[in-house]
Amino acid sequence: MTQVQTVSAQVGGQNITIETGKLAKQADGSVVIRAGDSMVLITAVSAKEKREGLDFFPLTVDYQERLSAAGRIPGSFFRREGRLTERETLVSRMIDRSCRPLFPEGYQNDTQIIATVFSADNHQDTDVLALTGASYALAVSDIPFPFQFAGVRVGRINGTLIANPSEEQRAVSDLDLLMAASRDSIFMVEGGSKEIGETEMIDALLFGQKAIDGILTAQEQLAKLVGKAKRKFEKPALTAGAPEKVRELALEKVKAAYLIHDKHERYGKLSEIKKAVVAELCAEGAAFKGKEKDVKTALEDLKYEHMRRMITHDGQRIGGRTTRQIRAIATEVGLLARAHGSALFQRGETQGLVTTTLGTSEDEQRMETLKGQHFRKFMLHYNFPPYSVGEVKPLRGAGRREIGHGILAERALKAVMPDEAKFPYTVRIVSDILESNGSSSMATVCAGALSLMDAGVPITAPVAGIAMGLIKEDGKIAILSDILGDEDHLGDMDFKVCGTAKGITSIQMDIKITGVDKQILTDALEQAKEGRLHILAEMTKSLSSSRTDISKYAPKITTIRIPVSRIKDVIGPGGKVIKDIIARTSCSVNIEDDGQVSIASTSSESVDQAIKMIRALTQEAEVGKIYLGTVRRIMEFGAFVEIFPGTDGLVHISDLANGRVKKVEDVLKEGDEVMVKVVSVDRSGKIRLSRKEAMTDSETPKEAAVTPPASA
Repeated sequence: MTQVQTVSAQVGGQNITIETGKLAKQADGSVVIRAGDSMVLITAVSAKEKREGLDFFPLTVDYQERLSAAGRIPGSFFRREGRLTERETLVSRMIDRSCRPLFPEGYQNDTQIIATVFSADNHQDTDVLALTGASYALAVSDIPFPFQFAGVRVGRINGTLIANPSEEQRAVSDLDLLMAASRDSIFMVEGGSKEIGETEMIDALLFGQKAIDGILTAQEQLAKLVGKAKRKFEKPALTAGAPEKVRELALEKVKAAYLIHDKHERYGKLSEIKKAVVAELCAEGAAFKGKEKDVKTALEDLKYEHMRRMITHDGQRIGGRTTRQIRAIATEVGLLARAHGSALFQRGETQGLVTTTLGTSEDEQRMETLKGQHFRKFMLHYNFPPYSVGEVKPLRGAGRREIGHGILAERALKAVMPDEAKFPYTVRIVSDILESNGSSSMATVCAGALSLMDAGVPITAPVAGIAMGLIKEDGKIAILSDILGDEDHLGDMDFKVCGTAKGITSIQMDIKITGVDKQILTDALEQAKEGRLHILAEMTKSLSSSRTDISKYAPKITTIRIPVSRIKDVIGPGGKVIKDIIARTSCSVNIEDDGQVSIASTSSESVDQAIKMIRALTQEAEVGKIYLGTVRRIMEFGAFVEIFPGTDGLVHISDLANGRVKKVEDVLKEGDEVMVKVVSVDRSGKIRLSRKEAMTDSETPKEAAVTPPASA
C-alpha cells in the first residue's frame, strides 16, 4: 500500500497542506491541497507511448467545481454539473498556460491534468490552490516534467501587498493578480488593478514570486519523500542531414518571403516554399523519401530561427516596423444605427467591430458558483469567426480562447465603469473580430471603450490595450510593441497590458523562458505604456469622452427610493400591484431590499407615469400639510378620510368645523372630497386630520400647501 506523505507551508497568512498517497492512487501523480476548509484533488496522467503524427503537445487541463463542495445542489433541470462554467474554463486555461511551455520540447504523449474541488469555504479561493496543486501532482509523478512552480494571488490594501488575500481582503483590494512562478522565473500572470502604475505592478510581481519560496521548498521535500523516478525522454532527432539540406534549399527563399508585408500573400509564399522543398527532397528516389514530417519540421525550425535572428540581430520586423512602432490605426464610432453604442477599430490587419447594449436589472446574468448565487451586470462577449483569418470552420459556441480573451477585455473595461448607484444599467459588450493578424483581444479593449462612450456610458477614462512580445537570442533582447500573429508564436514572452493614461487596469503574461529579471520587466512595461498612450491618442480622434446622453433607443432608467416598510404596498399580494403598474405603463420596475426602485422604459412619459403611481402608493403623511382627501367612512365620532391611496386618517367630529357639529352627516357624506390638514402622526402610524384647521389655513395665502392625491 502506498505510504501517505504530507507537507505544509505558509504563503502570506494562509497555511497550505499538501497530501499524496491517499486518494486517486492509480493516477501517475495525485495530491490533495488544502487551505482552511477548501480542498482540491489534482491528478496528472500521461500516456506511456507518444501519439504519432502530431505537431503539437496533446495536453488537456480541466478544473471543475462540485457544488456539493459548498453544500449546494445544482439549479439546473438535471440537478448535476454540466459543461465547464466560465470560471472553470478560465482556471483550466491558466493552469494550461503555466504548464504547457515547461514540458520538454518534442514530448507528444497524451497528458491530462484534472483538478476537482471537493470542499470549499468562503475564505480560501480554490483557483490558486489548483494552480499550485498541478505542479505538485506532476512533481510526485514519473511524468518527465522538469520544472516546479507554485501559484500565488497578490492583492494590495492601502499600498501594502498581500500574498493569498482572503475573500474579505480581496473585496477592498485595488489589485488582484494570479501568477505562477518558480524561484528564478515567472511563467504566467493574469489579473487586474485599479489604474496602478508600471513600477507598482512590477513590485507586485516580484513580491508574489518571493512569497512562494516556502511552498516551493515543501514541493521539493514531497517529491523526495515520494521518490518516484522520472521516465526517460529525449527529443526525437530529425533524420541526419535533413536540417542542412532544407537550409541549403530554402533559406534565401524564406528570407524573401518574410519581406512580404501582406499576411495572406506571405503565407501563400511560405506554403509554396514548403511544397517545393517537400517535393524535391521527398520524391521517389530522393534522399528523404518517406521523411516528409522531418523535412517539414526542419523547415519550421528554419523559419523560427530566421525570424528571431532577423529581429534580434538585424533589427527588422515583419512589415518593416521598428520594435516600438505601432501599426496604423483607424477608428469609427456610431456606425450601427440601432445599436446603443458601436465602434470599429482597425490596427494593421486586425479589425474589431464592438457594440454596447444597455439593459435593465431584468437583463442581469444569474451566476451559480460555490459561493452561492450572484448577478452580473457587466458582460463582455468576444467572438472570433473563422472568416477573420480566411478559414472555413463550423461555427460552435465560445471556446477557451474566446472566453479567456473576453474576460481579459472585460476586466480592463470594468475598472472604469461608473458606480451602479449613478448608472443603474446592465451593460453587455459584444466584440466581433472581422479580421485578425495579432492583438485581436486588445482591439476589443480599444473598440469596447469607444462603444461605451458612444452609448453614453460615463466611464471614468478611455482604456486602450496593447500586445507585446519579447525575444531573447544569443544575449540580445528585443521587446516588440503591437505584435503580429507570427511574432506571438516565435517569442519567448508575450504579454498584454490594458489601461488608461493613468495606469494599468488589466494584464496577462505568458513567459516561456527563465532569466526575465526586473530590468527586462521594467523596460517591457514602460514600452507598453508608451504604446498604450499612442493608441489612446489615436482613439480620441473619433471620440474623446462619453456622449452626454444615452442612445434614444436605450431604456431610460430613473431611480427613486421608497420607505422599506412600503415595499409590500408597491408589490401587492402575489405581485398584483406591481404587475398592474408594469402592464399600464409598459415600464420595467425593479425593487431592491433597501427601498431603491429602478423604473426603465424608452418613453420618459411612461417612466413619469410609473413614478407617479409608485409615489401615490408609498407617500407618507406630513404633519402640517394640507391634502384634498376623499371621505371613505362615517362614524359617530368622526370621519375617515383617504388622503392618498392606501392611507387615511381620522377627522374627529370636533375638528370638522369651527362651530359645534351635532352629527358628522350634517357636514360630510361618504365620497365627498374634502380639504384636511395633518395634525399629528403617532408612533403606530395613526393619522389625525383636521378640516377645521384646513379651512382656517385656506382663508390665508396658503393655498399652495394643498396637495391633491396622486392618481393611481
